[in-house]
Amino acid sequence: MLALHEGTVRAAFVNATRKEVSDLTLPADFADLDWDRLDLLGWRDPKLAKRAYVVVPAPDGPIGVVLRRAEASPLARAQCSWCQDVRLPNDVVLYTAKRAGAAGRKGDTVGVLVCESFQCSANVRKPPPVAYLGFDVEAARQERIHTLRERSAGFAAAVRG
Repeated sequence: MLALHEGTVRAAFVNATRKEVSDLTLPADFADLDWDRLDLLGWRDPKLAKRAYVVVPAPDGPIGVVLRRAEASPLARAQCSWCQDVRLPNDVVLYTAKRAGAAGRKGDTVGVLVCESFQCSANVRKPPPVAYLGFDVEAARQERIHTLRERSAGFAAAVRG
């Protein structure tokens, strides 16, 4: 992911009011992020427990989405829709996002089961277990990175409409 500046991040949000954008708190480690190891920028708001944000690269510029964590948790161990890691060291929760524009003003939303604190970029970079003799671990890891980028971009595009 290309390095982003605070102004670029704030301008990227497609489903947020001006007030929500001005009130958002960037991650505490924003200045120190290793952008080469990120496929998306996601974080939970430290001031608002149920709010989170994600910024996903897109061909025409980054797309930012304001998310709201669902009240209920999945009854069984859920799998992240983006990284699809079956050995998750973290919880997966349901986040919803109002759609951009008129659809969002009418109350239309999009939901996704995703890692609670957006650890997806780290999860897909872990070498997968060797599935069979001759299994190409690096090719599988690169495929997981590519799939994460596609799935998160697809979600952001669905929110943007």
